[in-house]
Amino acid sequence: MRVCMVAYSFYEKDNRVRRYAETLAKRGDHVDVIALRQQGQTPEDMIEGVRVFRIQYRVVNEKSKSTYLARLLLFFLRSAFFLTREHMTQCYDIVHVHSVPDFEIFAAFYPKLRGSKLILDIHDIVPELYASKFKTSQDSLIFKMLLRVERMSAAFSDHVIVANHIWEKRLRERSVEDSKCTTILNFPDFSIFHPRGRNRTDTKFIIIYPGSLSYHQGVDLAIRALSLIKDQVPEAEFHIYGSGDQVDFLNSLVTSLGLQHQVFLKGDCSLSEIPLIMENADLGVVPKRKDSFGNEAFSTKIFEFMSLDVPVLVSDTMIDRYYFNESVVKFFRGGDENDLAHSMLRLIKDADMRHSLIKSAKEFIRQNNWEVKKAQYLNLVDGLVAPRKSQTTNS
Repeated sequence: MRVCMVAYSFYEKDNRVRRYAETLAKRGDHVDVIALRQQGQTPEDMIEGVRVFRIQYRVVNEKSKSTYLARLLLFFLRSAFFLTREHMTQCYDIVHVHSVPDFEIFAAFYPKLRGSKLILDIHDIVPELYASKFKTSQDSLIFKMLLRVERMSAAFSDHVIVANHIWEKRLRERSVEDSKCTTILNFPDFSIFHPRGRNRTDTKFIIIYPGSLSYHQGVDLAIRALSLIKDQVPEAEFHIYGSGDQVDFLNSLVTSLGLQHQVFLKGDCSLSEIPLIMENADLGVVPKRKDSFGNEAFSTKIFEFMSLDVPVLVSDTMIDRYYFNESVVKFFRGGDENDLAHSMLRLIKDADMRHSLIKSAKEFIRQNNWEVKKAQYLNLVDGLVAPRKSQTTNS
């Protein structure tokens, strides 16, 4: 089978895209990926049996809607050209397009015209993401236009994959036929996220957040929470890994709270580096705000912490209450930095609670990981291609 993944993201850092692509490659399928390029990267590479084509350079520094949209449109045109050219040489059986944005699915117009099956994989529902990112009302014209694009994109695809069950329910109600919609969570890949053995020998207590630095992620709340208890736990440090539009604000917040010796913004690191960094932490924190988007966006970081035997402190968002309970994570009231500080202090002081969370989470993740769940995806792609293969054989 020949498959092409299309993602407006950096392939090396996108666990979800890599998980699909490398799973297919390991079983012998030919997999190409069209993605973004960072400073110092080559335009083409081979990673774990997957051919990666980096067709557009990007720095994540968009300050305006027009800049953000212009870069998306440029990637759309370049990926459409790439798909058309490659498909003329040797046809793709599947084109798996990862949203954001939804309209990227139309870059595969020519392959679809020639018989390829298209999957639209909705990592984040775009109308709500846009409203959260740019503080736009859901009654606005742009929100309604994005809903229309979502419906058109879903209709053009042969199947839609959604990142969680709450969003699946919403999409079924407004945009996607029940028969062509499937939820696949961002399950951890044990080949990447598995304990290697902690190598720290210091007496610090390391709290860690790895991920995008956007407003809805609530990293500023965790910084403020630590400032409330810093004198009680001088051994505690908060290490932040990632990039995003909140970096400058978070740096200034650290300085204004006098936390330069306890809070450190470490920048980005590779997918191969982050598991050991996470494993060496004493506590993971996922401090999302409970607004319309953060309340519903599933965080794969929780799964990854569980896979690495690290206890997790989590905002009690609707999505996380849907999948987890107090036996596997410690919840705090989302958006409440005082309750976050109280919960953080309790976990720092109570080793038995941390060990209990680790033990329960270990059993939970044993049943909820990519190795157990990947058959759902493989059956889906095989089922889409089977009628075409049968028709080709019969003809």
